Amino acid sequence: MANGQLNGTDLSVYITPDGGSATLIAYATSATININHNTRSTSSKESGGWEENMEGMRNWDVSCDALYAWLTPAGGAIGGLTLSELFTDMIATRTKLDVTFGTTGSTTEDTKYTGEVWCTSASLSNPLEDTSTFSVSFQGTGALTQTIAV
Repeated sequence: MANGQLNGTDLSVYITPDGGSATLIAYATSATININHNTRSTSSKESGGWEENMEGMRNWDVSCDALYAWLTPAGGAIGGLTLSELFTDMIATRTKLDVTFGTTGSTTEDTKYTGEVWCTSASLSNPLEDTSTFSVSFQGTGALTQTIAV
């Protein structure tokens, strides 16, 4: 980390199925985490024409884009979580998954976000004469935990 900036390559999404171990989403090219804080209106006739709000529900989600492959370039099995496995979870099991969003290394500056998610969408894109990619989205359920290593 130079001058405090983090290289986006160091941030990844790991999924842990029930009873499994954390597995990196294979061939990921980007990852996003969103944390939202909704408000609730408390406007009244005494608000003088201005909207007034108080705190409301929070929610969060994680998404990831990745290259699509059936095998490694050498022809072996892919070590990370694949789109086929995510499709299987959505079609057959419909189970909650654990997600970790954070750095791949183990340094004192590591920050990780963890929680339970539902896989809400997974899509495959296959452009003509170009690399196939997939996108996957996870909706958090319950609290998101932030862990900062010191």
